[in-house]
Amino acid sequence: MPKSEIKITIDGKSVGASLGQSILEVASANGIFLPSLCQHPDLSVKANCRVCVVEIKGQTHLATSCSTPVKAGMEIFTNSPRVQKSRDLNIKLLFSEHIEKCANCTLRYNCALLDLARRYKIKITSFPDRKGQRKTCKLANAVEIDGTQCIDCRNCIEACSNIQKINYLELKGKGINQEVVPTANKDIDCIYCGQCTLHCPVAAAQEQDDWSAVEKLLADKNKIVVAQFAPSVRVTIGEEFGLPYDEKSTGRTVTALKKLGFQHVFDVNFSADVTTMVEAQELLERLGDKKATLPMITSCCPAWVKYVEFFHPELIPNLTTARSPQIHLGGIIKTFWADKMKLNPKQIVVVSIMPCTAKKFESRRQEMKVKGLYPVDYVLTTREFGFLLKKNNIDFQKLKPSASDKIFNEGSGAAVIYGSSGGVMESALRTAYALVCRDGLAKFCNSRIDFKEVRGLEEIKEAVIDLAGKKLRVAVVNGIGVIDQVLDNLKKYDYIEVMACPGGCIGGGGQPIPTTAEIRKTRVAALYQIDKFKEIRKAHDNKEVIEVLDWLKAKKIDHSVLHTKYQKRARSK
Repeated sequence: MPKSEIKITIDGKSVGASLGQSILEVASANGIFLPSLCQHPDLSVKANCRVCVVEIKGQTHLATSCSTPVKAGMEIFTNSPRVQKSRDLNIKLLFSEHIEKCANCTLRYNCALLDLARRYKIKITSFPDRKGQRKTCKLANAVEIDGTQCIDCRNCIEACSNIQKINYLELKGKGINQEVVPTANKDIDCIYCGQCTLHCPVAAAQEQDDWSAVEKLLADKNKIVVAQFAPSVRVTIGEEFGLPYDEKSTGRTVTALKKLGFQHVFDVNFSADVTTMVEAQELLERLGDKKATLPMITSCCPAWVKYVEFFHPELIPNLTTARSPQIHLGGIIKTFWADKMKLNPKQIVVVSIMPCTAKKFESRRQEMKVKGLYPVDYVLTTREFGFLLKKNNIDFQKLKPSASDKIFNEGSGAAVIYGSSGGVMESALRTAYALVCRDGLAKFCNSRIDFKEVRGLEEIKEAVIDLAGKKLRVAVVNGIGVIDQVLDNLKKYDYIEVMACPGGCIGGGGQPIPTTAEIRKTRVAALYQIDKFKEIRKAHDNKEVIEVLDWLKAKKIDHSVLHTKYQKRARSK
């Protein structure tokens, strides 16, 4: 046995463990269930919910398994009478903090707190609700913090402060009067990334609901309701139905959306190719203009854009003017597609299925309007999409794959990897490289598709890319919490990708719960697998994209559909 290995006993079963592991970790690794709400591998151990208590032979007090390290020879009991009494009482007390709004909660079908009540046959109304008068804090149209549902685990605060380093949420009051509220510091504002919602075990922090409005629209015969879904959604929606973390479900996603009643379904992969074309061209133009602002920085992450507009408005000129894929496709649907189908754009309602809560905020930016219309009318998170399917008794696992609407194709492999940190940059590099070679520098070129230098889940990735004889200095920022490392050295780079959420969109604030480092890693691998086996792997090889771009240019609306601008923002009210 290795030096670090020890033996402990859990409920009479002898198991191996390593020094430094907690009881909860060892139990989980050996298939022994212990309840837990506040524990999350992304966060520190706080032992706040206290539902994971165990009895240790020889100790007079119960121990929280998440915070108690194992020792050789420990005898642990997970369901003794003392444990049952303490655990069940804690769960009942948690329900006194948590107003049950289950009917309209997106976690209704996979709520950890409700699952514990069912498992242990807990009467959830044993104690009177004590937070019924608390308010809900709405953050733009993206996220909300519902004080009536909060169980004081503080996961949302830690996600905001320790992971994202925004520090927007804080505790107010003491004891039973403590409450999670926005900071009073006027120099700090929310960026709507939704990491608080992703780490909240009881949906006290959650996305603002758009599913109910969309459900009503689907029944409106006077509207043409279309859906578009993001690259990462195809490898995460299956998790809501027990499928593996790397399940590739493009076809089933299309079928599911049509079963919900969407008349047309489009793949955002197509418009990710559009974004790549626009961004790659802008990069080359800036590199060729001595007066242009460098480094150019990506702008398809709306939480990152909000961060720049509030915290660093001096960087607005560095942001690429290319709109994000969801906004590109929404604009194309209400112009190019409407024209081809001879439809009135005012009758078209575009609903995005996104991994991100900040996409809700992006959809309502006034500067995104095209001919007076928002390109995207509603945004559902992956979780909201899963909730709607369950609410309508649609079993995702049993669905047969179908194809998205053919007037737009399913996009290239370069589009799929938009869902991962480094993916936007790699997509742009594939096309920028080809465009440089096309413009008379073939002697410097070889066949290159993969730019593995910018892949991976490291917090900061740096590389020097040989762009047909020109050295391009690039950086990829994986998570807004490490952004200062790059901002302090901007002059080192020519091109920077920033994704606010760890892992990129694959770890977005609207993704299924749980989302952990290991889960993010598996999801990312699935995206690159799809890319690897795509027939078309570069945006500029997508002929239908070129057709759409040529049409927009001929109609003289290419700038309004493809580009945008940003502005300094005051703190949200």
